[in-house]
Amino acid sequence: MRGVTDGWTMLVILGLACVTVLARCFFFILDRPWPLPGWTQRALHYAPVAALAGVVVPEIVMTNGHLVASWQDARLFAGLAGAGLYFWRRSVLLTMLGGMAVYLPLHLGLGW
Repeated sequence: MRGVTDGWTMLVILGLACVTVLARCFFFILDRPWPLPGWTQRALHYAPVAALAGVVVPEIVMTNGHLVASWQDARLFAGLAGAGLYFWRRSVLLTMLGGMAVYLPLHLGLGW
């Protein structure tokens, strides 16, 4: 491996840095506010829930890229308990604590 970085690599790094700075500072560079359409603002209210569901649901119902084949999986019961607690109390902290309170004994105690 050479100790000197070639010009092409430095140009690519500089270009990526410029694109990143421009993308992050785009709204600060504009001289006037840039209003979003109403439908976009309404859709952005659902984005965090959709992103969370896209990360959490596959983690609960899949193992190694395949659907869970057995009902004896601690993640299924922890997910159900967490969802039930959330709909009952609307507390994210209680959801996490309740889900883990179900998951840990099943996973560590029964080996599920």
